[in-house]
Amino acid sequence: MSPALLLTRRIVQLLVGLFAYGIAIALMVQAGIGVAPWDVLTQGISKQTGLDFGLLTNIIGVGVLLCWIPIRQRPGIGTVANVLLIGPSAQLGLWLFPKQHLLGWQLLFFVVGLVVLALATGLYIGARMGPGPRDGLMTGIHARTGWRLWMVRTGIEVTVLLVGWALGGNFGPGTIAFALLIGPMVAVTIPWLRVPGGVATPMAVPADEVATTQL
Repeated sequence: MSPALLLTRRIVQLLVGLFAYGIAIALMVQAGIGVAPWDVLTQGISKQTGLDFGLLTNIIGVGVLLCWIPIRQRPGIGTVANVLLIGPSAQLGLWLFPKQHLLGWQLLFFVVGLVVLALATGLYIGARMGPGPRDGLMTGIHARTGWRLWMVRTGIEVTVLLVGWALGGNFGPGTIAFALLIGPMVAVTIPWLRVPGGVATPMAVPADEVATTQL
């Protein structure tokens, strides 16, 4: 594949992945049985402030990106796109998909959302254009402190989960299922969807790709 076609594939894959990631978040939110830790935080802040979930996703992403400064992480194009695009696509999904109240539909929405999110993660990380802000925070702290990656990830996600839950975010069985299943799922989708090419520099290696080899 020519360099131009390879770059085009990477850009398209990045954009499709980020759009699908927001849609996946919306499906799990509308399932109403628990969401990922960062989304629990977003829901909690939304309940307290009245701001839209999608807008807060962007704001939190910017806030996390600012935390990269003291740990000297360098954002890539994919990092900036992550901050800008996931929030609007999540808000679109919340508008498209109604809130579910019957258990069968709740389970269907959650499972579909989880599968789509795993595929979306493989797409945008496989594009090799930079980690998301939350991923970069995790790998940056790991790089600067030497703490094991799983310890850093667990510490961050437990903290945001507890804060979000205290603010009124939806912590439920779906949150636990997400925590248990997303790692093995992205361990499959990232290698499967990774765009072939040269090895990225250590600072540019996406966090979830690092996590699959270091957890």
